[in-house]
Amino acid sequence: MHQTIRWKLCLKSKPSKVFSYLTSTEGIEKFWAEKAEKKDGHIQFSFPNKQVYKSKILNQEANKNFRIEYFNSIVDFNLSENELGGTLMELVNSNVELEDYHANYAGWVSVLMTLKAAVDFEVDLRNHDSQKTWDDGYMDN
Repeated sequence: MHQTIRWKLCLKSKPSKVFSYLTSTEGIEKFWAEKAEKKDGHIQFSFPNKQVYKSKILNQEANKNFRIEYFNSIVDFNLSENELGGTLMELVNSNVELEDYHANYAGWVSVLMTLKAAVDFEVDLRNHDSQKTWDDGYMDN
């Protein structure tokens, strides 16, 4: 059985800046992964716990949508300009295995709040310590 996770996030930054963080190596490394390599329609994520994952890019519509295959599920980042000139982002993580749902649900809060801090305030909330990761109960990995 599969589930869908949905989160909305209001950002003060314009969709073009948010899109850049989601889709560029430099942006991804500022909030999501320790290292990222974008090549041949894929992103290879390297995480603090030494896990490496190669994600296929499924769609990339400038400033509107970024869709990837991510840990056997599909993640859509849908962007639109909000009434204040910033960005309304909706994350939709579909096809999530039932046994992964709660960890993924909480994990996206961590990723999205770290994105907000990075894109809106140029602050990195992560600890960058391979001994203090999500696997060890740390939310600031």
